[in-house]
Amino acid sequence: MTSTESNKRTQSFSAEKTSSTVGGVETIQLRSKLKDPQKLQILSAEILPGRGMNVFKIRGHVPGKGEVDLLHSRDLGPGENKLGPAEEDFNGNLAFKEGGAILVPFANRIRGQLSKDGQTLTTTVAGKKVQLPANWKGKKPGAEKHAMHGLILDSKVGDLKLTGGESEAAAQATLEAGDFGGHWPSKTRLNFQYSLKDAGLTIKVTATNVGQEQLPIGIGWHPYFNFPSGDRRQARLVIPAKTRLLVNNYDDVFPTGGREGLEGPYAFYSFKGAALLGNFLDDCFTDLVRGADGVANAEILDPAARFGLRIRAVSPQIKAFQVYAPPEKNFVAVEPQFNLADPYNKKIWKATDDTGMVLLKPGESVTYEGALELFSPS
Repeated sequence: MTSTESNKRTQSFSAEKTSSTVGGVETIQLRSKLKDPQKLQILSAEILPGRGMNVFKIRGHVPGKGEVDLLHSRDLGPGENKLGPAEEDFNGNLAFKEGGAILVPFANRIRGQLSKDGQTLTTTVAGKKVQLPANWKGKKPGAEKHAMHGLILDSKVGDLKLTGGESEAAAQATLEAGDFGGHWPSKTRLNFQYSLKDAGLTIKVTATNVGQEQLPIGIGWHPYFNFPSGDRRQARLVIPAKTRLLVNNYDDVFPTGGREGLEGPYAFYSFKGAALLGNFLDDCFTDLVRGADGVANAEILDPAARFGLRIRAVSPQIKAFQVYAPPEKNFVAVEPQFNLADPYNKKIWKATDDTGMVLLKPGESVTYEGALELFSPS
């Protein structure tokens, strides 16, 4: 055994490529050794460099249950893995149906004038007309097609660097996104930094304007979190927000510009939150409340499994948590994101409304930072 192999066997954290590929690129795994069987711990994160650095799988140790999937996603086998039929993967849609997709240069929905062929829409972004892929619509007949969840869902990153050691496992990568295939103003470089430590998993995405025009940028993360107990009704959410956006219906989920306080089934703003019960959610929670450290912390509580997961919105530019929770599924998507839905729609937003899009001058950067921690709820 070489000294390098010996170090890999004894170090607490490792980062390496796997035998699985997605999008023609090997997946990578950050892994930590189990420290204490009596405590909750994030053990690994599997990431898809061939799918815009989607954090596809996170596994953790739950006392009494052992190693469990914390994210709703399939197991990847050796060799190439297809996320589904190609006809369902327009603009990389299948990447945001499981795991944890990174959403850039906007999260959520953008509406516009649909082209005759139904493939693109024209809209105005930061004063400039753009054409975006019309990659989503509701399920009801006649539902309006719109752009959804950004433009890197099927992108391949480069300059991948992996490091392991005694204190962390880390992955870094770069995506020269340019003008996102002609769909977005200016030119963008994206740098990804993921780190697994004893404290949990941290995700950083830095967008830099490498073009000559102003760059509007929104960044989000779309993870689907499982309930380890399998009992969704008793699971609880804590959302550090004062209001939620009103929408036209739960099929289109287009914002109307209205807001209301968190009451009834939406009363998640308290130290113990509220139980999901049989309620359906596809709501954007806004007016975030941050702690003394500047962080807005959402929590998923699964009392039956003595399990708690904290989603930390570290960057001050994160303006909202989008929450998606269908009653028939054993997961909840809690999505920290910069921007509100349809952020440039002048019909619903006033000029004074901060819809979360960051405007970067040439050479400027902004960093999205989020983190996950496990804890035992009292």
